[in-house]
Amino acid sequence: MTSSHHALVEELDLAIRARYPLLYIVTVEEEPVDEVLQQVAAKTTPPRRVLYWDIVRGWGDNGADKNSVMGALARISRDRQQDNTIFVLRDLHFILKFPLDPRNAPVIRAIKNLIPDLQRSRKTAILTSHTLEVPEELREGITAIDFPLPQVEEIDRAIAQLVNPEQLKLSRLGREQLVKACQGLSRTRIQRVLAKAIAAKQSINETDIDLILEEKRQVIRQTGTLEFCPVQESLKQVGGLENLKQWVRMRRDALTEEARRYGIPAPKGVLLAGIQGTGKSLSAKTIAREWRLPLLRLDTGRLFGGLVGESESRVRQTIQIVEAIAPCVLWIDEIDKAFGNITAGVDGDSGTSRRVFGSLVTWMQEKTSPVFIVATANNVRILPAELLRKGRFDEIFFLNLPTERERQEIFKVHLQPLRPSRLREFDLSLLAQQTPQFSGAEIQQVIIDGMHRAFATRTNEQRRDFTTEDILRAIEETVPLAAIAREQVDALKAWAAVAGARTASNDTQLTEELKRLSQKRGIDSLEVD
Repeated sequence: MTSSHHALVEELDLAIRARYPLLYIVTVEEEPVDEVLQQVAAKTTPPRRVLYWDIVRGWGDNGADKNSVMGALARISRDRQQDNTIFVLRDLHFILKFPLDPRNAPVIRAIKNLIPDLQRSRKTAILTSHTLEVPEELREGITAIDFPLPQVEEIDRAIAQLVNPEQLKLSRLGREQLVKACQGLSRTRIQRVLAKAIAAKQSINETDIDLILEEKRQVIRQTGTLEFCPVQESLKQVGGLENLKQWVRMRRDALTEEARRYGIPAPKGVLLAGIQGTGKSLSAKTIAREWRLPLLRLDTGRLFGGLVGESESRVRQTIQIVEAIAPCVLWIDEIDKAFGNITAGVDGDSGTSRRVFGSLVTWMQEKTSPVFIVATANNVRILPAELLRKGRFDEIFFLNLPTERERQEIFKVHLQPLRPSRLREFDLSLLAQQTPQFSGAEIQQVIIDGMHRAFATRTNEQRRDFTTEDILRAIEETVPLAAIAREQVDALKAWAAVAGARTASNDTQLTEELKRLSQKRGIDSLEVD
């Protein structure tokens, strides 16, 4: 028995002995759950009996109550002779998901009637399903338990059982990488992908790691909320942001086993705040690359479902997959769009946003798995104060518009791969001087615009290459966002001063400005806890 299974057996046994009437196990696999329940049943003398029901086969001992949920519930209620029994009902989520449907109302009522009956007996009812659906009427009576995906110990044992030693053509490091690649997959998927590799070439080697990673991408894609992001960007491709880059480099090995043995707690994450185009998204990608960890992007917009309870279920599924894949970097992009102003008293979604936000914040505070969160926000001032309190993030960085020296570096970063042999021909100093208030994204765009200008011009029927002059003409025709949204930039600086955010750039002028702002009064409306 693995440590995770042992903990689950103990948790279920304790819940049953404490007469929790109705347990709800969320799992994508049934066989491992059955094994755990048999172990739970064997912990008493005499052993508990386990009876299974589903809508197609009815009860496993006699085939009764096929196509009858009400009949199955009635048996649990009336069966006084089986007082030491665990009744397992599979896949009732299709009813619990629609409690207002008149056809489902009797079932909801029957379950509600059953709960006090179970509390007075030594019977326990367990619901199992791949998704959690708990209507409001039953929330007080149901205890939800997530069945964990396999961890390293169980995956390693499964590989040993499924693959003959002579078929395992892997070095010790290769086997570790194979096990790590399998994290986040169900037991069934691991068995399937290993069987596919053996059937194809009668062995498992390093090339199959890519096959497993592709299987993992399929699983993540099917969640609808997570995206597996391949990362090529490195810190060398980030212009400026020296303070942030130094912070990241210093913690490069902070999620390793060596760091845990040293006693260093796993870093929780960072919040990157700044206007559009200042490098927040790029920074999230480079952190994953620098730390050699997989990057998962959370689409917060897709967390919200149209049905009651659906959003909470998606959050639970998302957290389970992220923790199974850990160590990893979880990128929550534009978190302000999902959770901005949710404490302003507007309750247009029946409190769903607040419940989803509460689940995420609680997990961020209490998680012990090595998941490093990178949250980005453009309008950070509208975020709830709970998100910004100490303990949610290790650090909050303010990404300001790049300084002249940083703009010169950004021009170099973008021109280097385009014209490596001609880089010295570009007047980087002049370009930096002519782009005050330009963000990194806007600098990249004026280079592209300059290229289009040159490409459209022919000299002796040949395309001419672009020059500094072409980029300067593009700069003249561009109005940077900061010039239009000056108030937003100033408000972000005021917020950064009050919130105690660190400057991502090594910008002494900005640091002094933030110090002056923090000493000023009259910005109470921007205060955060």
